[in-house]
Amino acid sequence: MSALTVRQVRFRYLALYGLRWLPTGLIIPVMVLLMQERGLSLPQIGLAYTAQGLLVLALELPTGGLADALGRRPVLIVAGALNLVSLSLFAMADSFWLFFLVFAVQGVYRALDSGPLESWYVDATLAADPDAEYERGLGYAGTVSGGAIGAGALLSGGLVALGPIGSVSALTVPVLAAIVAQAVALVALLVLLVEQRPATGVAAMRASMVQAPRMIGEAIGLLRRSRVLLALVAVELFWGFGMVTFESLLPVRLAEVIGDPERAAALLGPASSAAWLASAAGAALTPLLLRWFGAAPGAALLRILQGVTVVGMGLFAGPVGVLVAYLACYAVHGASNPLHSGLLHRQVDGPYRTSVLSLNSMMSAPAAALGGVVLTAIAAAASVSTAMVVGAVVLAVAAPLYLPAWLAGRRPATPVEPPAVPVSAADR
Repeated sequence: MSALTVRQVRFRYLALYGLRWLPTGLIIPVMVLLMQERGLSLPQIGLAYTAQGLLVLALELPTGGLADALGRRPVLIVAGALNLVSLSLFAMADSFWLFFLVFAVQGVYRALDSGPLESWYVDATLAADPDAEYERGLGYAGTVSGGAIGAGALLSGGLVALGPIGSVSALTVPVLAAIVAQAVALVALLVLLVEQRPATGVAAMRASMVQAPRMIGEAIGLLRRSRVLLALVAVELFWGFGMVTFESLLPVRLAEVIGDPERAAALLGPASSAAWLASAAGAALTPLLLRWFGAAPGAALLRILQGVTVVGMGLFAGPVGVLVAYLACYAVHGASNPLHSGLLHRQVDGPYRTSVLSLNSMMSAPAAALGGVVLTAIAAAASVSTAMVVGAVVLAVAAPLYLPAWLAGRRPATPVEPPAVPVSAADR
C-alpha cells in the first residue's frame, strides 16, 4: 500500500466508489415500482427486504473479520460478483420467493461489501502519510457517490421514459443497464485496487480464516470499552429504520400524489438524480460543517434536520412539495455520512477497522429490515404519510447519541486499542 501516494490512493478510492454506486442509482427509481408491477403488495415487498437485513445481521461481523484478516481485495471481488448475480436475478424475478432470493443474495453482497473499500482507503492513506487527513477523502467520496447515483438515476428515468424494448418492460430496462454497470465496476476493481499482504496462498487463507473470529471478538471488545464507539454504532439502529422512508416509501408516495406509477417512475429518474447531486453538495460541505459546528454537534443537528425533511415528504401536498423535501432530505443525508464515518474511524486503529465498520453497518441492516416491515405495514393499514412521519421521528431520536463523542472531543483522546493477545504457534 505504501507504494501509492496519498493522491493516488484517493483517486483510486473515489473512482471505485463512484463505480460501486452507479448500479444502485440505476435501480433506485424503479425497484419498488417494478416489484409492484410484477404483483407484489407493499407488505410483501417489506417482507422480501427482510432477507437482506437478516443475512447482513448474520454475516456482517464474520465478513468484516475476514476482510481484516485475509485482505480487502479478495472480499470485494467476491462481493462484486455476487451483486452481479443479484441484479441478474432481479431482472428476471416474477414472484415473492424469487424477489426474496434476490434480497438474500443482496444481503450476502452487502455484508461482504460493507467496509473493506473504505478501510483500504484509510489504511493506504495512513501508510503513505501517517499525518494525512483522510476525512477530506471521505467527504469527496460522498460527493462522488452522490454524483454517481444521481447520474444513474437520471439515466434510469430516461430509459423508463423511452418505454419498453420489445418484451422487456420500461421498468426493467434500467435493471439491465445496472448489470452492465456492475460488470464494469468489477473489472475496475481488479485493475485499480492493489493491496500488500504479508502472505498469500492456501496457507495464508487458512490462517486468515482462523484469525477472523479473534478479530471479531476484539472488535466487539472495543464496543465494551468505549462508550463513544457504542453510541456511534447505536445511531445506525435509528438511521437504518428511518431510511426506509426516503429509500422505499418515497416512490410510492410520489405515485400516490401523481396518480400514475409509470409517470412517477419517469419523474423519479431526474428527481433522484437531483437528490443525489444534492447529497453530493451536502458531502462537499463537510469541511465547513467541521469548522462551524464540529463533527459530533454537526452530526446530531443533521439527524434532527433529516427528520424534519422526511415529515415534509410525508405531509406536503402535491409533487412539488414532496420533491423539494426529498431534495432537502438527501442534502442532509450527504452531509451527515462523512461526519459519522469520521467520528467512527477516530475511535479505532487499522487492524480492526473493517470489523468495527461491519459492526456499525450490522446495526443498520436489521433495523432497515424491521423498518421495511413496520413502515410498509403502517402504510398499508393507515397511509404512506403516517408511515413517513413515524420514520422521521425515529431518525431524529438518534441525535443525542452523538453526545458522548462530543464530550470526548473536548479532551485529548486516543483510539481505543484491544488488549494484547498472545500469539500462538499456529498464528506465527
